[in-house]
Amino acid sequence: MFQNGKLFLPPPNDGSDWKELFKKLAAAGAGRALGEDGFPAGPWTPELLAEAISQIDSNRAGVDLRTVQLWFQENDRGISAANIRWLARVFGCDDPEATAAWQVELSAAQARLQAKRREARKADDRAPERPDTSREPKVDDEQSSSVESTRDAEPDPDRKKQPFSLARRSEMLFSGGSPLNLPAAVFAGASALGFLSYILGIHSAVYLRADNVAKEVGFLWAPNWTLLFMVLLPLFFSLVTELLAFWTKEGRTKLWTMSDTTTSDDGWSRNVQRSSFSYWAVFVICVLFAGILQWIGVCLIPLLEGGADYATSWGTLAIVRPEVISVPVSIGFTALAYLYMCLCFYLFFAGLILLHTMIHDLRRIGLDATVLPQRGSRGEVYELCLRLMRGIFRCTILGILVALCMKAQSSYLTSNAKNILDWLAGDLSSALAGRDGASNGFHYRMPTHYSSLLVALSTVVVFVYGSICLRGIGTQFHKPLWNMAAVVTQLFATYLLVDAFVGFSIVLGIGVCVAVFSLVDPSLGSRRSNGIESRQIVS
Repeated sequence: MFQNGKLFLPPPNDGSDWKELFKKLAAAGAGRALGEDGFPAGPWTPELLAEAISQIDSNRAGVDLRTVQLWFQENDRGISAANIRWLARVFGCDDPEATAAWQVELSAAQARLQAKRREARKADDRAPERPDTSREPKVDDEQSSSVESTRDAEPDPDRKKQPFSLARRSEMLFSGGSPLNLPAAVFAGASALGFLSYILGIHSAVYLRADNVAKEVGFLWAPNWTLLFMVLLPLFFSLVTELLAFWTKEGRTKLWTMSDTTTSDDGWSRNVQRSSFSYWAVFVICVLFAGILQWIGVCLIPLLEGGADYATSWGTLAIVRPEVISVPVSIGFTALAYLYMCLCFYLFFAGLILLHTMIHDLRRIGLDATVLPQRGSRGEVYELCLRLMRGIFRCTILGILVALCMKAQSSYLTSNAKNILDWLAGDLSSALAGRDGASNGFHYRMPTHYSSLLVALSTVVVFVYGSICLRGIGTQFHKPLWNMAAVVTQLFATYLLVDAFVGFSIVLGIGVCVAVFSLVDPSLGSRRSNGIESRQIVS
């Protein structure tokens, strides 16, 4: 039956719920304009239906594509009353009487879906107690993303209060609110420590070592406390926040609709929750070991006992320069600084876990070479996956630079140079003049070498995992992945070679230049060729 030049199907009144009814109508193409040959134009797609609803004159707000995609997916989401009105206009072919009939039918189908959900919840309540993952579809359900429930929806009084989840809270720090919040908070904390060090007089302090070597150990001269927390970590958190927003709101939604593996268990929040043990393990290691125990061993005990086998730094300056800062004040300041440090590094590793979760989510979508040609959208898939991997690539570069700052400062403290700039300049001049590097007779314990290695390895592992996953999707990713892998390998080698031989500063300078270029242009100068290749894939 045709009405107003469109395919019209009368309400079936067969007792179908909302999902069943919509599936039939979308497959039949109800409400679509006839083709040029006078036959039905075919089934609805999320894009076509969203466009048709948005073109209704009285619908000024339109409808979000993600909302329409939820209707097509196999899930338990409902539909809002407002969208029932617009969908009835489409199925009713702009006829007032037909629209009214379809509005009644769609409302009844939505009510039947809610009744089924209530029955399912009652059955769950009678079953042995387990985590409550079911939700009765509400008005705001369809407007939430396909990966998590709407945070702004009114709470369900019948639903049990969810227990505290470190994984969800950590993910919320990256995804909730403004993307500037977390980087700004880290930068503000580092700035506050810098101001305190200036007030206490340890922002720039020189002490005379036992072998008459004067060394600068001021707080503001330590790149692992200034450059790391004021530049590198805020950039890292900003990139992770941006990448997380892209993946949860755009990337995974589009890829799920292209894949044949879409199920109702595709929730992003579930993927995050599955890594709960990892978040707790990282939290314990960062706070208990890297924070409390390291502070006790490196700062508290040496300050109380008057020395240890660690190189003197701003944290233990009170031992050799008590006129600059007292022991009690030094204990308080170092405790505050180490607390800030361990929390920031927990967030750093939480960001790495989120990057791993995004990659794992991509694997679960199940895109492969047999699915993509059938979908006719290989070019779009290529761009989405490559955008995700380039974001991870930039985060990897920043992670290795963090490890470089930590190892460079630790190596400088054991050298004979006056400050870290003289240390680098002295190594460069020694290499150009062919001289051997000067050594001292002191043997210090350097725990920062170990912790920096953990940071570098953890970052590289996430990148390698992502590279392996993308290689399994298609050969078109091999060339850009090889380019990224070459840069990561060069930077990791640079980290390992710091203070390993005379002339390491040359390798370090080259590595930093490559890192900066890769951060600015993660495509490594291949944007034009990638665009040509993408067009070839589409064609």
